[in-house]
Amino acid sequence: MTATEPVGAAPTESVIAADAPQPAPGATSPRTPLIARAAAELVGTAALVAVVVGAGIQATELTQDVALQLLANSTATVFGLGVLIALLGPVSGAHFNPAVTLAEWWTARRGGAGVNARELAVYVPSQIVGAIAGAILADAMFGRPLVKWSTHDRSAGNLLLGEVVATAGLILLIFGLARTDRLRFAPVAVASYIGAAYWFTSSTSFANPAVTIGRAFTDTFAGIAPVSVPGFVGMQLAGTVVGLSLVAVIFMRGKTEQGHATA
Repeated sequence: MTATEPVGAAPTESVIAADAPQPAPGATSPRTPLIARAAAELVGTAALVAVVVGAGIQATELTQDVALQLLANSTATVFGLGVLIALLGPVSGAHFNPAVTLAEWWTARRGGAGVNARELAVYVPSQIVGAIAGAILADAMFGRPLVKWSTHDRSAGNLLLGEVVATAGLILLIFGLARTDRLRFAPVAVASYIGAAYWFTSSTSFANPAVTIGRAFTDTFAGIAPVSVPGFVGMQLAGTVVGLSLVAVIFMRGKTEQGHATA
């Protein structure tokens, strides 16, 4: 009897439980209804954008020092993202990011664990709607116009390169953790990476198409001009491809002499 086996359990029940198919590391439990997962993605993405935008507004009201503003914004994002992943990860996988969902769908098509096409079609709109709602909520909390298009132009080439780097690193981290069966570290690892990428990338690491769209709805510290959104999203998708390519090379599965992949 293991430490987690209930006292008095019948031996046959234990055998059946042991023989039952188990979800792959990082995969969402098939017993979680899709509507619950969609709600988790919508609420999680909304909360994430509310943290990013709200912390940006608060920072600019407290200080005029841009470095302190960025420090406040990145610190709030690290803690907020870590909490959201820990809370909602068991429900939906805590993607909060179409790039992550697309990457997971792609790996599932090639035999890995992940979302199917139907789930992809539900996750991505939920994330986008959530991101827009989060920006509006943040503006409402601070008495700003609920929707005011951002005038913060972010179309420079160096910023676009920063988005490729930020997104590629994020995908490499998440799927690298999955390949090495260490997704239990995702709340800390992903939040820490995003916090660091705020500072080492020129774009301050949006690395998320849904969040990028949502941040266009607020003319505040965290905003992005609508004209800059297509370029950022395009580079994020390019970064997703780069990240998956790096995962395939770095975490390449070896083969035995009989040609079977090793564990």
